[in-house]
Amino acid sequence: MRYPFTEIESKWQNYWTDHSVNKTDLSSTDKKLYTLVMFIYPSGSKLHIGHWYNYGPTDSWARYNKLKGFNVFEPIGYDAFGLPAENYAIKTGIHPYDSTMTNIADIRTQLHKMGCMYDWNSELMTCVPEYYKWNQWLFLQLYKKGLAYRKNAPVNWCPNDHTVLANEQVLSDGTCERCGHLVVQKNLTQWFFKITDYAEELLVGLDNITWPEKTKSMQRNWIGKSVGSEVIFKVQGSEETIKVFTTRPDTLFGVTYLVLAPEHKLVNKLTAPGYIEQVNKYRDSVKSLTEIERTSTVKEKTGAPIGANAINPMNGEVVPIWTADYVLATYGTGAVMAVPGHDERDFEFAKKFNLPIRKVILQKGTDEKAELTEAFTDTGIMINSGSFSGLDSDSGIEKIIAYLEEKGFGAGKINFRLRDWLISRQRYWGTPIPIIHCPNCGEVPVPEKDLPVELPYDVEFKPAGDSPLAANAKFINVKCPKCNADAKRDPDTMDTFVDSSWYYFRYLDPKIADAPFNKTLADKWTPVDMYVGGAEHATMHLLYARFIHKFFRDIGLTKSDEPFSHLIHQGTITNQGAKMSKSKGNVVNPDDFTLVYGADVFRLYLMFMGPYELGGDWSDKGIAGSDRFVQRTYELYNKHKDVLSGASEKDIFDLTSLSDDEKSVYKKLHQTIKKYEEEINNFRFNTAIASLMELINELKNLEKCSKEIQTYTLKRFAVLLGPVAPHLAEECWQIIGNKKTLFENPVWYNYDSAALVQENVNIAVQVNGKLRSTQQVPAGSSQAIVKEIVFNDEKVSKHIEGKTIVKEIFVPNKIYNIVVK
Repeated sequence: MRYPFTEIESKWQNYWTDHSVNKTDLSSTDKKLYTLVMFIYPSGSKLHIGHWYNYGPTDSWARYNKLKGFNVFEPIGYDAFGLPAENYAIKTGIHPYDSTMTNIADIRTQLHKMGCMYDWNSELMTCVPEYYKWNQWLFLQLYKKGLAYRKNAPVNWCPNDHTVLANEQVLSDGTCERCGHLVVQKNLTQWFFKITDYAEELLVGLDNITWPEKTKSMQRNWIGKSVGSEVIFKVQGSEETIKVFTTRPDTLFGVTYLVLAPEHKLVNKLTAPGYIEQVNKYRDSVKSLTEIERTSTVKEKTGAPIGANAINPMNGEVVPIWTADYVLATYGTGAVMAVPGHDERDFEFAKKFNLPIRKVILQKGTDEKAELTEAFTDTGIMINSGSFSGLDSDSGIEKIIAYLEEKGFGAGKINFRLRDWLISRQRYWGTPIPIIHCPNCGEVPVPEKDLPVELPYDVEFKPAGDSPLAANAKFINVKCPKCNADAKRDPDTMDTFVDSSWYYFRYLDPKIADAPFNKTLADKWTPVDMYVGGAEHATMHLLYARFIHKFFRDIGLTKSDEPFSHLIHQGTITNQGAKMSKSKGNVVNPDDFTLVYGADVFRLYLMFMGPYELGGDWSDKGIAGSDRFVQRTYELYNKHKDVLSGASEKDIFDLTSLSDDEKSVYKKLHQTIKKYEEEINNFRFNTAIASLMELINELKNLEKCSKEIQTYTLKRFAVLLGPVAPHLAEECWQIIGNKKTLFENPVWYNYDSAALVQENVNIAVQVNGKLRSTQQVPAGSSQAIVKEIVFNDEKVSKHIEGKTIVKEIFVPNKIYNIVVK
């Protein structure tokens, strides 16, 4: 009889729902385990294979821990605001709210059919006022602390999506991560969150969380801490000064020019009359370039002199001032001191524009007078540096900083590459920014009692560069809360990463109305113990969530320092070696396979494909192997229906009391339990499932075993199936006669250490490295015992007769290699 997956999966899904099996008792925290996947964006394509690969295996890990006795909380929700729904509305005329709610209903059904143990009492969605009210409340708290502010700044603008992008949302080739269109620069007045105030803490905190090293390294690089000094250069013939930041003050004597960012306010002030036309022409030519394009190491260097000079504070030397796009107004001071002898970028620039290159750091073992053919960027010995000559770079850095501070020419300083988080978006489908602009009072925060500022339904979506909300008179026109004058609401909406920066708190009590989240539960249940999602969020969602978590801590809403203590990234499922995409026509629809094989088979196959963090290549043929495993398992349990009836219970068996067949089954079972635990606990699902497949092969001898061994084995095998094939496991558990369901009354069986001891081992016998025989010997046999067996083996002796034995290599319990000539 084939496994009737449709009937059985529906049966157990309904049972779990009807009996609240997946509801977590949040009041019990003795063995709490908060397990979370990055919540789903409810797009029109519904659940795709990437969601399955994120959600199914993570649920298996959570189910394993539930069986082990942990109180597991596994919620799910919908990251429901964002561009795709709005673009879909523009294309089809279907309102974003309507399409999003339809998609959520469809996805909810799909998620139920996956068989994950989500606590549906904690379901949330970000696009409803009950949720986004607290985005607005969060904004106001940041505003009160000076951490939300508005300024005019060059921003990344996507002409296709008609909205601003954060630096993190622009790909390395200068295109929009969402639509692939080339991004340009535009000066706009925008809202920012001051994440830079937390830069040092965000950096230090990485040492206290168990995350993939690559992800932590990406955040460290994005935060970009630089230790050095600020140096003040006077402008010749002017009262103005130029401040620069450098990590290499030991190279100050090598400065041969200064560079200002094209947007630097001093460019207008200092440009000499004869240079104005050239400088303006240059600034126009680079103003549309993104920061990524400007700072590319492969981009040809461009620039223009401004006809002014600066004075080096270390030696009084007069050096020219240039403007060039590789210097950014938003990083550091917007000005750099150029040391072409010891900086690759400056070297290229100096070579192109025939500017002096001076050697002031000597590489050990090289000639001081030899011309530099490339920048020497390492530390060395200071030369041509006045009284500092002869010092090694490290000592020189300290002494020059001390000199700068003593003379008032500068000071030691720490800089960060991290920029403030740009949260303004000129789109409709997002959280309205709770600010009113009054002609008398300026920026006025919406009073908290008036939250939420609700998103109006009737809006024209076609983007024209301004927010669609600006054209909605009923929404935009409002009275000032301070002076009652006619005023206007801020027309922009928030970056949707605001929604996802704190949602894990809200899951604990999603219906709470008087606070963003339940502080009592948050203190007990956060940080999240295991967070699983894509590595592409390393410098966006994962960084923003850490920032907001620390802010909540600072205003007394949580005790913990980090949102996610453990983080796992799943790999990517490819199709014939290529990433799946609609444009390529190679997307695998999970429903096409769950309708044929069922959710458990599909889950098993996804986990069996390869290492979880690497993913694997989809094959329609491969799923048949997982299906065979399920069919064999179901058949095995049906052969032993009600086997528990009248059977005696034992925790362990004495190996000496077992027959050879019983001993073989018993030992394999406990080897599997040990292996399975090691693998699944570390998200190595493929090898965990492989161990179950090996076990079922061994169970062909189960018929030769006593009823007690049959009962003992089948109970434990069903429990091992529980995490990776939950519907099948519940059915098998019931078939053999258990009255209580597996996940309603979790149980786990530990392995018997005595059963892990190997009695015999197979020794690979080699001659000159080639396998010639295999011999079974008692485990732990000495070389002398093994040698006697090996040399009496005809398969071996014929390869060594008449030859000289050079040496013998013995690896206990594994190999005996004879080297002859």
